[in-house]
Amino acid sequence: MTTIIVIPTYNESNNLPKITAELLALAVKDLRILVVDDDSPDGTGKIADELVRKYPNRFDVIHRKGKMGLGTAYVTGFKWALEHGADYIVQMDADFSHSPSYIPKMLEKIANYDVVVGSRYVSGGELDVKWSWWRRFLSWWANTIWTRPLLGVHTKDATAGFKCWKRNALQRIGLDRITSNGYVFQVEMAYVSEKLGFRILEIPIYFEDRRIGQSKMSVPVKIEAALRVFEIRWRHHNVKPMALPG
Repeated sequence: MTTIIVIPTYNESNNLPKITAELLALAVKDLRILVVDDDSPDGTGKIADELVRKYPNRFDVIHRKGKMGLGTAYVTGFKWALEHGADYIVQMDADFSHSPSYIPKMLEKIANYDVVVGSRYVSGGELDVKWSWWRRFLSWWANTIWTRPLLGVHTKDATAGFKCWKRNALQRIGLDRITSNGYVFQVEMAYVSEKLGFRILEIPIYFEDRRIGQSKMSVPVKIEAALRVFEIRWRHHNVKPMALPG
């Protein structure tokens, strides 16, 4: 069974070698890493090329011209993973907010589910103690007060970016109809997954604040994501699963 880890990057030159080393040290057979880099000005793409040479057949990179956005980065990466025979696809950040140590448990559980979510908001899940009360409030509000009631989703961490997908789950979603290009991409995927009746498991994680670099979650980005929830509900209210290949 092949597992491909999809990691979008923008200015993650300091984190990428470290997260790569930790991922490849996991006791996971046939694990590969795919980085989708948006022309990072800090040289992340060049470092990714060096990692391709260092870890042939275990590390790959897609270079994109310009800062094209998180959503399209994931869709591009997911499609590549499916084309290259992935049985399981893990999405995660490069900044250690998602610990690689949870991946073996995700893969252990995915056999009986369509998607396993690394969740901050189920019992046992935690946020970094360094988070301010305001940041904690915004994250809680986005999930509990805004996204979940508006969309009627049951997933407690609807904005989670740490997930393990079964191959045919992404095929049934139909990635060409996922159009969100910011952080609301996570919400769109969660909503479509529930509308299609996917078996979803949330496992608790400790969500660490990024170790190096600056967060891309600015206030305007958060506001845009909140407003686009209405668009997601309208676009996918009658969504049907795509036919599986073959």
